[in-house]
Amino acid sequence: AHPDDVTDLPGLNFTINYKHYSGYLNATSGRLLHYWFVESQISPSTDPLLLSLYVGPGCRSLDGILSELGPLHEQDDGKTLYDTPYSWNKIANELFLEAPAGVGFSYADIKKYDTDDDTTS
Repeated sequence: AHPDDVTDLPGLNFTINYKHYSGYLNATSGRLLHYWFVESQISPSTDPLLLSLYVGPGCRSLDGILSELGPLHEQDDGKTLYDTPYSWNKIANELFLEAPAGVGFSYADIKKYDTDDDTTS
């Protein structure tokens, strides 16, 4: 098994037919970006990759995976998940990346975070 393989998820009470991974990518010295990768349900080795980068101050990609483009959405109770029939992973692999460091679960060893367009690009 891959170390970033998601094998258990709180609120997931059913079996899924695809793999998904979550972890950190080492972006630049001391900056770690959180990602969640969801394999396509059709043919992960040949289907395209959809990269989801949410823009705007403090926008987290987890919002996208759990309420918009991802295969798992939160129930109204905020505790359980359901399988959405409209997920992009029906036809593509999905990579949700939380960037820059300081957004969502992404972080930097030094707590100085870039917050404007010039320094984050």
